[in-house]
Amino acid sequence: MKLTPVGVDLAKNVFQVHHIDEETGEIVNKPIKRAKFLEYFVNRAPCLIGMEACGGAHHWARQLTRMGHQVKLMPGEYVKAFNIRNKTDPADARAIWLAVQQPSKPVAIKTEMQQAMLALHRTREQLVKFRTMQINALRGLLTEYGEVMAKGRAPLDRAMPDVLARVADRLPAALIDTLREQWNGLTGLDEQIATIERRMREWKKEDQEVKAISEIPGVGLLTATAAVATIGDAKAFRSGREFAACIGLVPKQTGSGGNVKLHGISKRGDTYLRTLLIHGARSVITNAKQPDPWIEQMKKRRPPNVVVVALANKMARTIWAVLAHDRPYQRGYVSTKPA
Repeated sequence: MKLTPVGVDLAKNVFQVHHIDEETGEIVNKPIKRAKFLEYFVNRAPCLIGMEACGGAHHWARQLTRMGHQVKLMPGEYVKAFNIRNKTDPADARAIWLAVQQPSKPVAIKTEMQQAMLALHRTREQLVKFRTMQINALRGLLTEYGEVMAKGRAPLDRAMPDVLARVADRLPAALIDTLREQWNGLTGLDEQIATIERRMREWKKEDQEVKAISEIPGVGLLTATAAVATIGDAKAFRSGREFAACIGLVPKQTGSGGNVKLHGISKRGDTYLRTLLIHGARSVITNAKQPDPWIEQMKKRRPPNVVVVALANKMARTIWAVLAHDRPYQRGYVSTKPA
């Protein structure tokens, strides 16, 4: 059955819908209020609805899928190529309508649980950044009064009581009390971060996919939960290389006339997951008890950072293989092409 293509430009309150009426051939490009959006599609024949993968897109995709429609989420950069002139809501809806009819790789629709796990990761990341900012602020403020402390959280905690005692005689009490409150506030941030990580560990115990990829060297709690929540449906990718390319762990290519040049990694896709994989790869190389022959050979031919990224790429491919084929991780497994 041929599905009617529909382009939907999501917004906060008013959505723009673009499609061609099958009966009259009329071009429909109309705004619809948020409260009336689902009512517009409830009695329609199954449609192919295209939307940009932006805020709220996964929620509306789940709602429309339950109604029997097929939803295709697309990256904003892909849709932008079809908007030729001015950027307006009608023009964006028409561009989405054109893009949804082209063959392309859709963004996997995430479940509410996967989005909830990503929300935990974003909250934890925000708390870690704020804690780092607060530590740097304390260190910088005390440097102005001649008190320089070693780098790191532990040296700061050891030195703060003595530092505050030394400067208490020559600085206003209001400043000393504020600095002490900010220092004590770091403990509250530590507790919030630990609570979020405890909830992630509880999810890890219940989710078989998270437990499976946690066996991969370099894939810890954060990487495993973020990978499962980000990848959505692993079978949406044709290969591990395609997944690695999706998160920017493959070389960027340029060239013309058949002369292809390889550059550094593209750094496209999810920055957070890519960062976790690179940190995990660096940890494996630094703390490995038994040297991996593949890594040792790479070290002889490539710079250290290139080796780290290459291992991160290998980890991403392994994660895809475990999830897509529903197999446990096997150390030393060698992939072979079918005859």
